[in-house]
Amino acid sequence: MAIRLLSPYQQATMSDLFAPDAAPSDAATDAPLADRLRPHALDEIIGQDHLTGPHGAIGRMVAAGRLSSMILWGPPGTGKTSIARLLAAAVGMRFEAVSAVFSGVADLRKAFAAAEVARLSGQRTLLFVDEIHRFNRAQQDGFLPFVESGAVTLVGATTENPSFELNAALLSRAQVLILHRLDAAALEQLLARAEELEGPLPLTPDARAALVASADGDGRFLLNQAETLYATRLPEPLDPAGLGAFLQRRVAVYDKDREGHYNLVSALHKSVRGSDPQAALYYLARMLVAGEEPLFLARRLVRMAVEDVGLADPAALTQCIAAKEAYQFLGSPEGELALVQACLYLATAPKSNAVYKAQKAAWKSARDTGSLMPPMNIVNAPTKLMKDVGYGAGYAYDHDAEHGFSGDNYWPEGMEPQGYYQPVERGFEREVLKRLEYWDKLRGERGG
Repeated sequence: MAIRLLSPYQQATMSDLFAPDAAPSDAATDAPLADRLRPHALDEIIGQDHLTGPHGAIGRMVAAGRLSSMILWGPPGTGKTSIARLLAAAVGMRFEAVSAVFSGVADLRKAFAAAEVARLSGQRTLLFVDEIHRFNRAQQDGFLPFVESGAVTLVGATTENPSFELNAALLSRAQVLILHRLDAAALEQLLARAEELEGPLPLTPDARAALVASADGDGRFLLNQAETLYATRLPEPLDPAGLGAFLQRRVAVYDKDREGHYNLVSALHKSVRGSDPQAALYYLARMLVAGEEPLFLARRLVRMAVEDVGLADPAALTQCIAAKEAYQFLGSPEGELALVQACLYLATAPKSNAVYKAQKAAWKSARDTGSLMPPMNIVNAPTKLMKDVGYGAGYAYDHDAEHGFSGDNYWPEGMEPQGYYQPVERGFEREVLKRLEYWDKLRGERGG
């Protein structure tokens, strides 16, 4: 796919935006509110004190006057671009910016060449790469020699998990710094700054709280919504219902093939495992409301039934299979109630991972022992020759034995009996444990 390069106008605009000496007051009066409120210095960054404060990684690097290459990883609207814009000025470095959305290999070569020229004159370069995860693997490899030689200090920004999207070689040369989703207090600070510039927002207190909640941790989104409210010049403050009718509802951030998806799946699974039905139902709702495929969730519930409940409640698997079939029969939205029932059943069921642990242990033994022959008494003997050489000889038919249990040996010669499955003292597995102990007792009495 061709990569669209920046036009001269776009390049000029981005250069102004990322200039290290640019201040919020420099923005044109008709610029978006979010641009007019960009901070002057790193200590004005909101919500990221764990990085920019005096004891944070960035704060310490700035105090020392030396930056290492870094990847800024965080949700949209949390300050990645603002931090990058201010870092170079804070340590007296030349600033160069490219966007992986607009830039191609030729742009990178120009940036690296300019950095090499600047280095000859004693000027260090901070290369900011926005949306760095959008560069392919080969393009990411192209950064390595310039980062290693010190020609550039790389600061990349990404909303995606670097473990999935960036080359291991690049990650090994850069420090990954995680930006937090902005909490309600940080978003309130942003609104306070906006009100210093534009005046009070036309909202009741409850509507203001609803506006903050709707931002979902995204400061840029919050300021854009505030700007819309200012531009309309409403005659009366809006209440929550009026705000909901006035502003478009924000779609939840949820990429089905990216980290947000896996985070919610993990949270759902661990809430079920931790026997918290309320939290489990919340995460199930989060995924369904965001548009997750219900049958994907049905498959995950089946997995939870066998991994975390197992034989502590054998009906858990039946419940989940029935929920899957009920959903297929009813469709959405009626069928989603069956998934809710299965989720709550699992979360409130007794828990055991004994089946899961037994599988892992048995699989390991199978790989380690290779092709050991089962004992001759329990192998099949479909032909006369096989019977003549001892196949099946001495097999004890358990139904003919006392208590329906022969206590025979079923393990290959040279392999000790193993104890893969260890039931727990919970739910139905308590009864299973009693059975195993009873058979062990009989086996001991019969010398097995």
